[in-house]
Amino acid sequence: SLNTLSSRLNTPSVRITDRNGRLLYEVLDEQGGRHAVLPLQEIPLALRQATIATEDQSFYTNPGVDWKGILRSLWLNLQGGETLAGGSTITQQVARNLLLEQGERVSRRLPRKLREIALAWQLTRNLSKDEILALYLNQMYYGGMAYGVEAAAQTFFGKPASQRDLADCALLAGLPQAPYRYNPFTDPEAARERQRVVLRLMANEGYITEEQRLLAEREPLVFTETPYPIEAPHFVMMVRAYLDELFTQEQVYQYGGLVVRTTLDLDWQYHAVDAIVRQLKDLQYSDDGLGHNMNSAALVALDPLTGDVLALVGSPDYFDAEISGAINMALAPRQPGSALKPLVYAAALDPSSSAVPWTAATMLLDVRTPFLTAEGQAYTPENYDMRQHGPVLLREALASSLNIPAVLALDHIGIPRLFELANKLGISTLQDPNQFDLSLALGGGEVRLYDLTAAYAAFANGGYRVEPRIILEVSDFQGNLIYQAEQIQQVKVLDERVAWLISDILSDNEARRLGFGANSILRLDRPAAVKTGTTSNFHDNWTLGYTPDLVVGVWSGNANYAPMRGVNGLSGAAPVWHQFMRTVLSGKQKREFLQPRGLLQVEVCTLSGLLPTPVCPYRRLEWFIAGTQPVEYDEFYRQVEID
Repeated sequence: SLNTLSSRLNTPSVRITDRNGRLLYEVLDEQGGRHAVLPLQEIPLALRQATIATEDQSFYTNPGVDWKGILRSLWLNLQGGETLAGGSTITQQVARNLLLEQGERVSRRLPRKLREIALAWQLTRNLSKDEILALYLNQMYYGGMAYGVEAAAQTFFGKPASQRDLADCALLAGLPQAPYRYNPFTDPEAARERQRVVLRLMANEGYITEEQRLLAEREPLVFTETPYPIEAPHFVMMVRAYLDELFTQEQVYQYGGLVVRTTLDLDWQYHAVDAIVRQLKDLQYSDDGLGHNMNSAALVALDPLTGDVLALVGSPDYFDAEISGAINMALAPRQPGSALKPLVYAAALDPSSSAVPWTAATMLLDVRTPFLTAEGQAYTPENYDMRQHGPVLLREALASSLNIPAVLALDHIGIPRLFELANKLGISTLQDPNQFDLSLALGGGEVRLYDLTAAYAAFANGGYRVEPRIILEVSDFQGNLIYQAEQIQQVKVLDERVAWLISDILSDNEARRLGFGANSILRLDRPAAVKTGTTSNFHDNWTLGYTPDLVVGVWSGNANYAPMRGVNGLSGAAPVWHQFMRTVLSGKQKREFLQPRGLLQVEVCTLSGLLPTPVCPYRRLEWFIAGTQPVEYDEFYRQVEID
């Protein structure tokens, strides 16, 4: 009945806790500030126009149903194209969300669609178009547990809807179609792209000029600075976005609220924040008085066996607008520098990837070498220390992060092979290998800290892909279990012997002496594999490392891409990684990386990596995957007679 329009759904509280039941955040119901009704005249004209241009371009002239729109949407879906405007009019969406029974709203059956059309037609006969538009703008779900444009504006921007400009209005108008997908807190790029779509539709309908569209697209989006009683805010925003995907508004209402137990350990979260804040404070000053200009950092800690996110810091202060603190740098794609090298060498060490796979004793020439790019240009990489080290074995090249051997390795395996392995390990931002050249070995492509940390987890667990998970279970307020995370599906993506070799190399303190010194900050009181990365422009500094029980990734830099000053692989992200690892692992059992079968140890000549002859003065033991050990003898050292 149309008489029920005045009733509103009260959204119950949603309690989000850490893995031990400690409260991280409580999502308030509409009476607590997550819902407010605005008169239509107080809603910005740009927001009204953006909504009409996006959802129902013939809103003021159609009888509640747009048959052309329905047919157009059907055709686009059949063709696999992008649906810029849904088949349902604004009036139909109001009818569906406010007049149909809860169970019927999600039905895709024809009777439901026909009832929706009939109710939309009745709404048009009984209410004015402005009244229907006001219902839509005040009642629709905009993500982040926000119902209506006022709650959405407060949730995402921390200010009333009446104060939002064209750029913000376009972003808000694009959210209802897929709130979890376009949530700007968890995927700012998707939200920005959706905003551009809305602005183009507004320009097509004549609501704005082309110049206004371009200005709005270039305007920076500044999200809320308003403090909330919240722990681990970036993590909580990820959980809320995932809840939008798991449960509809009707289901939340049906269950009478939710209790969400996440994977986070709040104590570990405090340790992560403390490590970041302390490091940023230490780098605030420099000998020249200018400081190091490192204002942000992010950390992700995972269980390599379950994928549980145990700690996640997206920035040192979520509410600090000066450092763009609301941007989750754990999810923002950035260049990883040398942190990508272990993936390159893992592909080179894989005995199934080539007839003659490389080994930890493969000799590589660390000398100035020009490479030819796809454009026919010469590319000559340099080492970080601007020196050449001559013949080095792969173990030392990787552990000491030498650049020239890494490019040689990528040239050996080919860029498509690296992309294949990266995608298997869960890195989704590297898609088209044709867009990159050999500089990718030094971190030329952008990846997310969240994904790269999960990729490193495969080295720690013996070669199995890790899908990070953030929710363990969801129950109603009576304690009835509604949702439980599925057991991790072990998908093997890497030879366990290769995974162990990478771990053995990255935990070899002697092998990294050339690049980092004898007792660097990368060394812990237990076996730990670790790799750093710094981009050539000093925009990004990374450290990723792991034990058999824990993998931790750290990024440091600036969210606005401003370069750091005087920060290298050991002085930026590494101290954060070191402090966090030592703190959370203190008192826990020290474990070695479990060596799989199929490995054997052979003595080699240190310079060539081949079998030593009696005249070889420097020898070492090296691990080999069975069948890849050297069979040739060293020829570098020869005994000759001098007359």
